[in-house]
Amino acid sequence: MLSKEKVLDAVKNLPERFSLEDLFERIILLQKIEIGLEQSRNGQVYSTQEAREKLKKWLLK
Repeated sequence: MLSKEKVLDAVKNLPERFSLEDLFERIILLQKIEIGLEQSRNGQVYSTQEAREKLKKWLLK
């Protein structure tokens, strides 16, 4: 879950004028990063070999 501080930092780093789409994209990116970090902390990761096997399946479709 995102904190107010992280969202406010993201807003501060946007240009002076920005669209809502830009803001939403930034917040979604931050949320995805937070989810990935949490998954990593919980050991919900793939080894390099497991990732390669999954990618092979995608590339063969």
